[in-house]
Amino acid sequence: MTKGNNVYLRPIEDKDIEGIFNSLHEEEGLYMTGTRKVFTMEEVRNAYERFNKDSTRHDFAICLVEDDQMIGDLAVNDIDLDNRKAMFRIAIHNKDNYGKGYGTEAVMLAQKFTFEELRLNRLELQVYSHNPRGIRSYEKAGFKREGVLRQSLFMRNQYSDEIIMSILYDDYVGRN
Repeated sequence: MTKGNNVYLRPIEDKDIEGIFNSLHEEEGLYMTGTRKVFTMEEVRNAYERFNKDSTRHDFAICLVEDDQMIGDLAVNDIDLDNRKAMFRIAIHNKDNYGKGYGTEAVMLAQKFTFEELRLNRLELQVYSHNPRGIRSYEKAGFKREGVLRQSLFMRNQYSDEIIMSILYDDYVGRN
């Protein structure tokens, strides 16, 4: 378990699957992540069973310190030990928890895990241009923009750019 002031990360448990499933039906969250597919409970359960056996990823529940409520999930995935890098994704499950700093703190805890426990050099993510709140959160957590895939998503009758961001071990150490 990795603990911050307001949130902590712990491995995903069977009891979390229903919350993750429900979050996959939150319209704003789906839009922010560019997700079109509607998942069944069985698909979500099967996916997390696969994820648990996958040595190239670590999935975590994001929980509030004050009451242990799970408010989101994140993953450090596509871990490439040869090149000492990984991908990152995060979801805060309910818009009532947006804008409170929980996501930024969870991102920083994921960085601590990535750089201090996994001993990787690079953590990378993609975020869509229609998600300015997410972009600000990543920037606050030390991620830097590296590139843009212009108009790579067409959703809600408009195009969005896909922004590539990363943080390196040296950036992380320089910030802490």
